[in-house]
Amino acid sequence: MKTAIITGASSGLGVEFLRAAVSLCPDIDIFWLVARRRERLEALQPLFPNKTLRAVPLDLTDPAALRTLQALLNEEKPQLSLLINNAGFGRLCDFDTSVPDDQTAMVDLNCRALTAVTRYCLPYMTAGALIVNVSSIASFAPTPRMAVYCSTKAYVQSFSRALREELKPRKINVLAVCPGPMDTEFLPAAGCDAGKSRTFDTLPHQNPAKMARCALSAGLRGRSACTMGAFYKFYRFLAHLLPKCILMKMTRC
Repeated sequence: MKTAIITGASSGLGVEFLRAAVSLCPDIDIFWLVARRRERLEALQPLFPNKTLRAVPLDLTDPAALRTLQALLNEEKPQLSLLINNAGFGRLCDFDTSVPDDQTAMVDLNCRALTAVTRYCLPYMTAGALIVNVSSIASFAPTPRMAVYCSTKAYVQSFSRALREELKPRKINVLAVCPGPMDTEFLPAAGCDAGKSRTFDTLPHQNPAKMARCALSAGLRGRSACTMGAFYKFYRFLAHLLPKCILMKMTRC
């Protein structure tokens, strides 16, 4: 039976990716949902009575959890047709006064875990499969006060593009999706509550359900990247033209 794996699946964009996948990928029967909170994952099953949802409670910042996922894959050898690397987090702060463990945990989750999960899953993916990696509009330029976060998302962009080229002979597509701010748990967890950042207060917020559906549709059509909305598409265009010193002044949080 065809299987999908979604990380960061317990809330926000992860749940919306699950909704979109159930709608747009009706041939997928089993969804492995990876996140830290088992109770959140198990609470999703009644919402999708015609699908099998498997809760895989793991903290992907922990190397032992990554080894657990690898062992589970090796044991069950699922027929993976969709991988959505959605797990990630950010922090709004000045780097020199930040909590060091927060900064390194961002690298662990946003880069290390995404890389490991993708590598562990690839042996079980065949022609027609899709990998969706969640990057961010923050990947377009260095962003003061989110120095580590934007750097990790730039890694996701670069990794996704290179991997897509590598996997073309296997007919596996890789899509990097670049959302703008969304009203999910991400913003308060990142310290971006209303009034904390003029940039986040003024930027247009995007709908997570529309973002998930837009991204998954683009990936299924063979696209390499997805940025939703005229404002953010224009910003992506500017980021290719303007010097980084100007972009950093424009994007300072």
